[in-house]
Amino acid sequence: MTDLVVRKLLVDLNTPFSARWNGGDAFRSAFFNALSMSFPVGEQFFMDSVRAGFKTLPDEKRAQFATEVQGFVGQEATHRRIHALFNGHLDRLGFTNAMEQRAIRRIKKQAHLPARMHVAGTAATEHFTALFADWMLRHPEALEGAEERLQTLWLWHSAEESEHRSTAFNIYQAMGGSQRTRVRVFHYVTVIFMYDLFCQTVRNLWHDRALFKLSTWRSAWTLLLAKDGMLRANVAQWRDYLREDFHPEQHDASRSQAWLRENTRFFTPVSTPVSA
Repeated sequence: MTDLVVRKLLVDLNTPFSARWNGGDAFRSAFFNALSMSFPVGEQFFMDSVRAGFKTLPDEKRAQFATEVQGFVGQEATHRRIHALFNGHLDRLGFTNAMEQRAIRRIKKQAHLPARMHVAGTAATEHFTALFADWMLRHPEALEGAEERLQTLWLWHSAEESEHRSTAFNIYQAMGGSQRTRVRVFHYVTVIFMYDLFCQTVRNLWHDRALFKLSTWRSAWTLLLAKDGMLRANVAQWRDYLREDFHPEQHDASRSQAWLRENTRFFTPVSTPVSA
């Protein structure tokens, strides 16, 4: 069981920012904007799925995971609220969140599926966010030139994603979910997540009139596909999820713990769970 602290982020998200808030870099800004656009609906789906899965557990398992699930839901609710504020600025800048609309339609279409499938989808997506989060904490230069408040937002979110990376996976296992289904759902999530993220990034670049500039795609290569880029550097960790004996706790979370320990000035605890 993991103890998860719900934190209130102490940064200003009322002051507007520019379309190229990430150091004036069109691609980095468009890519992170696309990620943020996915979060409010995604985080709500994760909360709903984990709560629904938790309710199916027998009493002794609910007692075992009650504190962890409460902390997970609290952290995800905070992420949803913060990124809704961030996305509000994007909306006022004229960006269209097509990614969110696709996600809403997909969630409605798949609402009839068993809770176990929704938890499997959440666990798969949380694996992606944990990989990206740890990469961000290793490469804060991906936010170079951004205002401190926006750097703090992304690094805080990364730290908490890494911190709660195991919760949905734990609930899936407690529900008796099979490895075969877990892997099949993971492959599906990989395709959908990457497709949606790519499409929304392209849409953002089109709106920013940067889609056909060489500098845009040079930045894309550096961020994603260079030797230690976000995608290329995470291939091995992505494959780990396919192993029968995999558990998210096998991946290092020390960077998350260090960031949260060293940056307490940026947040205040809302609730501190007590171990069951």
